[in-house]
Amino acid sequence: MSTAATKGKKAQPTTANFHVADESLAPKGKNRILWADRDMPVLAEIRARFEKEKPLKGHRMSACLHVTAETANLARTLKAGGADLVLVASNPLSTQDDVAASLVKDFGIRTYAIKGEDNKTYYQHLDAAMRHNPSITMDDGADLVHGLHTSHIEYGEQIIASLEETTTGVVRLVALHKEGKLRFPVFAVNNADTKHLFDNRYGTGQSTLDGIIRATDVLIAGRVVVVAGYGWCGKGFASRAKGHGAEVVVTEINPVRALEARMDGFRVMPMKDAAAIGDIFCTVTGNMHVIRPEHFEKMKDGAYVCNSGHFDIELDLKGLAEMAKRVEKNVVPFVDRYTLKSGSTVNVIAEGRLVNLGAAHGHPASVMDMSFATQALTTEHAIKTKKLSVDVHDVPKSIEDYISTLKLKTMGIKIDKLTPEQKKYLSAWEMGT
Repeated sequence: MSTAATKGKKAQPTTANFHVADESLAPKGKNRILWADRDMPVLAEIRARFEKEKPLKGHRMSACLHVTAETANLARTLKAGGADLVLVASNPLSTQDDVAASLVKDFGIRTYAIKGEDNKTYYQHLDAAMRHNPSITMDDGADLVHGLHTSHIEYGEQIIASLEETTTGVVRLVALHKEGKLRFPVFAVNNADTKHLFDNRYGTGQSTLDGIIRATDVLIAGRVVVVAGYGWCGKGFASRAKGHGAEVVVTEINPVRALEARMDGFRVMPMKDAAAIGDIFCTVTGNMHVIRPEHFEKMKDGAYVCNSGHFDIELDLKGLAEMAKRVEKNVVPFVDRYTLKSGSTVNVIAEGRLVNLGAAHGHPASVMDMSFATQALTTEHAIKTKKLSVDVHDVPKSIEDYISTLKLKTMGIKIDKLTPEQKKYLSAWEMGT
């Protein structure tokens, strides 16, 4: 993580209302936000209704998300619905500074986010989100909810519900609930079909490849790409790498997913074997230390290593630093070169953080349209539902059906409907072949 939160930027002091790198970037950020909005018609329709009905009026919201142009349009929607919103960054490298500036200056949304912010600043921003005393929270990785269960318990008393967008965050929340320590209801937005089937697979697949190419300018065709993890994110990235002409190797701990990867045409092996043959490595597991020193030492000279899971701990970078005789930061933008004692080098992209956001723009707006529409409507559902049990809840199917139907409509696609006879057949047991 960078220790200079605002290096090369005109940083503004933290105020009661915002903390961004440079307010003068707002015009560029506004253009970017409105450009993304053109490709987010489902969210735009929800925002128009929210503007009229104000279903979130009277509620304080704190959101810890990636501060990008797409997220800005979600923030606009929540504000249109009447929410008193504070937005902070969920990752030190994913913030788009011009977008953060525009959110403050053009849209009046309290935003605390600076690309490259140091650890202290990151937690100051989280602190601001918690001190907002929210009744609804949104998370990308559960850091906000974690704080409300540890350091700022007093601000969690009135929370109606929290919404979690990532696989990593859902894993943390399920573990919290299993231990009987979850203090308020949460919705696993990541588990919604309208999120993980599209955002994780197509969004992560494309944006991860985009980040790698932008940072390295490497030709993917003819390379051996090692994908650690074959969940929806791994499936998406493996598919896109294959489409660019790479030979793809998958590493897994889940036997069913490993079998699925093989049936999809990929080689499957342990990381200890893949380490010696890979040219490009990417972790997408949600776990820690997936690539460790014993793997780094086997890699080819010049291997590229990155992560597209939520936290940088998927790579044991501390272990890599300890075994390196020299570390060169930013040999080219977003790439750090570690020279091992053997003389071989390992190139780490985006400091091991989310490569698709650290070195690129993140997911395309059209796929985030569905994810953020799901977030907005689930927020409304949580407020309207009188009593939610303290549990990890699924997004209601009615919301998913509405969003997918509306998305098809915006794409000009029509589908069939069941006939009365078919409905009867599917609901009865008497009819045979």
